[in-house]
Amino acid sequence: MYKKALAGLTGIALTAILATPAAADTWRDEQYWLNDYGFTTAWETSMGEGVTVGIIDTGIDASHQDLSGQVVGGYDASGSSGTNGTTPMGPDPNHGTMVASLLAGHGHGDPPEREEDDEDDEDKDKDDDDAAEEEEVAPIDEFGTDGILGTAPKAELLSVSVLLDDSAPNVPTVDQQIANGMTWLVDQGADVINISLASSAQDWPESWDDAFLYAEEHDVVVVVAAGNRASGSNVVGAPATIPGVLTVAGLDEEGNASWDASTEGITIGVAAPADPLIGALPDDEYTTWSGTSGAAPLVSGLAALIRAEHPDMPAHQVIHRILETAKDTGDAGQDNLYGRGIIDAAAAVSADVPNVDANPMGSIAEWITLHRRGEIEDTSSTEDTREVAGPIDYPTQLPVAAQLEESPATLQATVVIGFAILLLTVIILTVFFTRKHNR
Repeated sequence: MYKKALAGLTGIALTAILATPAAADTWRDEQYWLNDYGFTTAWETSMGEGVTVGIIDTGIDASHQDLSGQVVGGYDASGSSGTNGTTPMGPDPNHGTMVASLLAGHGHGDPPEREEDDEDDEDKDKDDDDAAEEEEVAPIDEFGTDGILGTAPKAELLSVSVLLDDSAPNVPTVDQQIANGMTWLVDQGADVINISLASSAQDWPESWDDAFLYAEEHDVVVVVAAGNRASGSNVVGAPATIPGVLTVAGLDEEGNASWDASTEGITIGVAAPADPLIGALPDDEYTTWSGTSGAAPLVSGLAALIRAEHPDMPAHQVIHRILETAKDTGDAGQDNLYGRGIIDAAAAVSADVPNVDANPMGSIAEWITLHRRGEIEDTSSTEDTREVAGPIDYPTQLPVAAQLEESPATLQATVVIGFAILLLTVIILTVFFTRKHNR
């Protein structure tokens, strides 16, 4: 069971559970989500060509037979392996390869054999103008019949490996590794970033403000796993609570919200298959598993399909298309289990969806403006500037100055009245003593 906690963020963990190694001969048949959720239909339009997806995880075995040629670059954010993100590492080293295979696996082996035409070749018209059109090959038949197909099998991958162990010597904290990895992926031109990590804390370190803002400013779609109850996450936590990311909840095989392999919260955007799943393991092996760690890359792959078909579409519109075409399930409209609904890959890629001006999942830039204060200069001193960190509870009423016990106007009136009384007293006493003396 994948439930190793990360230090730095309370309860953050890999969002995968129930991993079981198994034989490789039936994997393609186990990928029910390819047909049931519209991916094979979407592939008639797009397979993710020309799109780069970054994965922040435990490293990817780029030599796996289902991933060969897919990983075009990498970065070891821990600085401990020196292999550019392609050495699985940490307490759960298999996780990154499992995630990558569901996103961009291309399978292996020979493509399926095409049925021969029953007509005699000699009976066919030899004239070029009247020649029979070449039989159209289904997109799925371009690939070998064995192994795992990701939802964007022609997308390219960038791998950022993080060491999920803050006790390791001479290694940046996990929080900092993730922030550095985000920045590196943006600089390398990632169009989509997948993060299959979750936590039980709703807040996040300030270093993530900068990293996620950097991605937002560079028009990157960021997809994040919601977490799993079986791993201790009853509600979504960071990074799934960060404004602007597309948070993915998990479904069981019947299309219902999974109890073990999902969680709930107001920041969930959509739901995708999470239980059961299959995945690639290092050294050309395979496994069965569950969790929103697998649901997230299915949706990251969908984002890649959209960006390949609509290369000029901004990130917020890509997210809007995924939300707008989702099939509403559970409570009408947005709800805490399914978000806007269950993904429909074919509709997300091809449907006519109106444009929007802003990300429906929010904006980290706006959140920072409202809830973090930048450098605030103290007007009483030109030398003292300070930064106030963390969420701020702004007062509901403006502060007012404390009133003086005596205002200047009141004091002035009091002096005048006092002087008049004193003068009157002197006059009365003078008259009194004058009359007494005359007697």
